[in-house]
Parts: sequence; C-alpha cells; structure tokens
Amino acid sequence: MPEALRRSLRDSGAARWTSLLIVSFTMLCGYYVADVMSPLKPMIETQLHWSSSEYGFFTGAYTWFNVFLAMLVFGGIVLDKLGPRFAGLLSCGLMLGGCALKWWAVNTHTLDHTMIMGYKGQVLLASIGFAFFGVGIEVVGVVATKVIARWFKGYEIALAMGLQVGTARVGTAMALGLGAPIARYFHKVSAPVLVGVVMLAVGMAAYVFYCFMDIKLDASEKDMQGLAEDEAFRLSDIKEILSIRGFWYITILCALFYSAVFPFLKYAPDLMVQKFNVPENWAGAIPSILPFAAIPLTVVFGSYYDKKGKGATLMVIGSLLLVVVHFIFTVPFLNSWVVALLATIVLGFGFSLVPSAMWPSLPKFIPQRQLGTAYAVIFWLQNLIALWAVPNIIGWVLDTYCKLPDRMIGGVLSPAYNYRLPMMIFTGCGVLAVVFGLLLKAEDKKMGYGLEMPCQES
Repeated sequence: MPEALRRSLRDSGAARWTSLLIVSFTMLCGYYVADVMSPLKPMIETQLHWSSSEYGFFTGAYTWFNVFLAMLVFGGIVLDKLGPRFAGLLSCGLMLGGCALKWWAVNTHTLDHTMIMGYKGQVLLASIGFAFFGVGIEVVGVVATKVIARWFKGYEIALAMGLQVGTARVGTAMALGLGAPIARYFHKVSAPVLVGVVMLAVGMAAYVFYCFMDIKLDASEKDMQGLAEDEAFRLSDIKEILSIRGFWYITILCALFYSAVFPFLKYAPDLMVQKFNVPENWAGAIPSILPFAAIPLTVVFGSYYDKKGKGATLMVIGSLLLVVVHFIFTVPFLNSWVVALLATIVLGFGFSLVPSAMWPSLPKFIPQRQLGTAYAVIFWLQNLIALWAVPNIIGWVLDTYCKLPDRMIGGVLSPAYNYRLPMMIFTGCGVLAVVFGLLLKAEDKKMGYGLEMPCQES
C-alpha cells in the first residue's frame, strides 16, 4: 500500500487543528449559556424577585441530572461504547433544548404567580431547563476532551487541551461582560439567554461538520496496522479506573479547584458591586478578565507541559495562586476596584495552570478506550461538589449569615451582602486543592505515571 494512503488523518496538522477549532467553538457556545445568568443576579432579584437562595437553587440545578441520575457517567460510557459522533450530537441537542426551556421560563409572565412543589414555577422550570443543559454541556466537555486526546496524543496534546479550555472560557467572558449590557438594552433578563439559544444552534451545526471529519478519521485508520482503536470498552473497565490512586488524586483536586472557581464566577459580579462598589452595568467586566486571560496563558503553559513536563508541579502552583487570591478577597479593607482587578489577573494564572496540566495528564496512565468514562467520573465529582453543593452552600450562607440592610442602586432598593465568609470558603477549597496536588506529585514519583515528563515523550 502506498505510504500516503497508510497515514492517519490525524497526522495532518491542518486536520488536527480544524477538529480542535470545531469542538472548541461548540464548547464556547455552551460556556456562554452556562454563565450568562451570573452578571444578572441583581436584575434577577429586582425584576424576577428571586432570593439568593432561589438563585443558588437555580445555579445548582445545572448538576441535578448529572449527579443524582449519574447521567454524566452514563454519557461517558455511551461515548466509549458508541463514539463521539452519537454522544456529541445527543449532548448538543440536550444543550439546545435545555437552554430553550430556560429562556421560556424567564421570559414568560405565565408563571409569575405559580407555585410548583413549593417552588416558584419560574424558578423550578428555569432550573429544569438548566439541568438538561447541564447534562449536555458536561457530556460535550467529556467528548471534546477525548476527541482532542485521540487527535493529538503524541503531538501537541497539552497545548491543544489548553487551547480548548481557553477558547471555551471566551464564552464565559462573553457571558460575564455582555450579559448585563444586553439585558439592560432590551430591558429583559431573558434577552441574553435568547442569544445563547441562537449560539447553541450554530454550535450544533458546527459539530455536525466535525462528525464528517470523524468518519474520515475512522476510514483513514481502518487499513493501518497498529493504529486501530484499542479493544472495546467493557463495564469491568470502570472498576479498573477506580482502583488507580493517582486517578482519585486528580479527580479530587479537580473538584476542589473548580469549587473555588466556578461558584466564584457565579457570584463574582455581585461581589464587585457589594464590596468594590463597581457600577452594576460594569460588574461583570472585571471577572470577564479571568477567562480572557486564560487564552494566552493556556497556550504558554500547555506548550511548556508538552516540551518540558512538570505537570503535577504546575497543578500545585496553580492551586496556590487560588489560595492567595481568595484570601485577598476576604480582607475587609482591600476594597478598591484596582485590588479586584489585580487579584483577578493573578487568578487567571491559576485558572490556566491547573487545567493546562490536569486534562492532558490523564491519557498518560488511562488507556484510550477508557478515557471517556474516566473523564466522565472526574466531571461527575466536579458537578457534585463544585457545581451543585458549593453554589447551594454559598447561596444559603449569604442569606443566613451575610445579609446587610438593603442598598439603593440606580434608584432601586437592592439586597446587600458581606462576602467575607463565602470568600473564606473558597480559600479553604484552594488549600485542600494544594494538599491533593502534593499527594498527586508524590504518587507520580512512586508509580511513574510520567506527569513530570514532557507530553511529547509520552
């Protein structure tokens, strides 16, 4: 057989980077929707009359089906059994349908005086839509990570995964920076959510194009000796994955790290208003720096891991930066917007360091056939702790211990809070993340996973 015909499609740099661009764009659209309600918290409280507890209930709904019905783990198994085309399109559909339901709930007046199972109808239905969306976006995240691992293993895998994370964070930045201005321009909380519906439809169309690339990749590897897909996934592989101590250290580190990042982003715009006296219209601008900073930084740190290694060390350093920043946010007299800006920039370094090293580390000791399930278990625990438990805890803590007398903002009375206690909780999560990063570093030295070695040598 001619040499040209024996090459895998993934040996083509143009094909590899095109596949990365497509899945990253789909993730960007999803991340916009995931965070678009964050800068709207003050408007949600004044326009829709939700409390902080109801907002925390809604935010935590993202994880309901993933955690309590184990849909995320099931999605990982479906990915390993049926492949990225089926799993990706299914999850894109869930994202689109869930976001459409959320938009209808916050847009309609039909539910204004409706109670369902003790909850406001609007809150409950918006939460259910967000829960379906949560299944879709988390499974798409697992799909994207496995897709990149397949296309880039032995090439620029850490750089590619870092770029995917960084590009997806652009969606977060768009949500934080544009959500409030869009809502104020149209005088409706639902307006930026409708923008999300349109973006998800475009993202799903882009993923359909990727499916054709995946078909070509399969065809290019069918006739190649030694490059065929590993043996099929078996349910017994789950036990094998869970028996690896290093896997658990990465999983717990991930959950703790993101417990101090994602819930913080949900409340960060309100923190800017409450502590740093940033005008409500611009409250999302400073937090939006965080995901934008992640783009160039993930390129730098991903390239470093590819060429120089030190993956476990990078995770420890990133977690330490998290501790420093959240501790600064707890100090009462550090209430200048300049402090908030500088701390957020530093947080951007930590936000880039850990993902750039964490996601490409797993393929070093988990076989390709098990990767979807392994990533899904990590995402499941992240959903349970970082995206469900901690946001609910923060909302409850704010309502129970942190309420201050209402303040006048733009001629309207708005709830006021002292965010010191929530910031202390985030600091504690960061400290525990450092501990598990050190445990992972010690385990890598003992077991020889190769986390401190360059990815291009793995």
